[in-house]
Amino acid sequence: MTARLLTALALAATTVLAAAPAAAQDSGNFLVRVRATHLNSADKDGTGLGLTINNKWLPEVDLTYFVTPNFAAELILTVPQKQTVHSGALNADAGTFKHLPPTLLGQYHVTGLPGFRPYVGAGINYTNISDVHLDAASTALSADVNLKRDSVGFAIQAGVDVPLFDGYLLNVDVKKVQIGTKVLANEVSVGKFKVDPVLFSIGVGKRF
Repeated sequence: MTARLLTALALAATTVLAAAPAAAQDSGNFLVRVRATHLNSADKDGTGLGLTINNKWLPEVDLTYFVTPNFAAELILTVPQKQTVHSGALNADAGTFKHLPPTLLGQYHVTGLPGFRPYVGAGINYTNISDVHLDAASTALSADVNLKRDSVGFAIQAGVDVPLFDGYLLNVDVKKVQIGTKVLANEVSVGKFKVDPVLFSIGVGKRF
């Protein structure tokens, strides 16, 4: 399913729910969301190997604390995600790796609108890369191919919460995150590979 179709479906769902009577103002400083997130990689490769990774759906849990009704901090969590690396230059899958990308964002939430509550956010992402197995690439290049294990980058976000009942809500969210790594051959950098994904999410939450 393409990102364009996903966005259209999300906008349709949001429009229908936003047209319903406004729910009572949520109370409580904490908000927990469970979301399904689609990772769409930018696949910016500077190695000459034509590297790409598979786009995929992944589970996401988000913990939000409201400092005021408008300002909040959100911690985005998932489990380590396995990615397949493909090399266009080799015309084959080069191997796999796992990444764990927790993200912390500061947010501004718009209040007072009937039926929906948009927000924007900005923050920082830390990604840990592990379980790197690029054996096919190592064989083809006659070198031990590896990845730098840490990535730190900025993240931006926009989304909307649609109140349902008793503090429950529907959520649609889009993020752009800087995630990249150096590709190493015999411990020498041969270029950077940037995932820099767009993350489209849809899910439900509960404020309490």
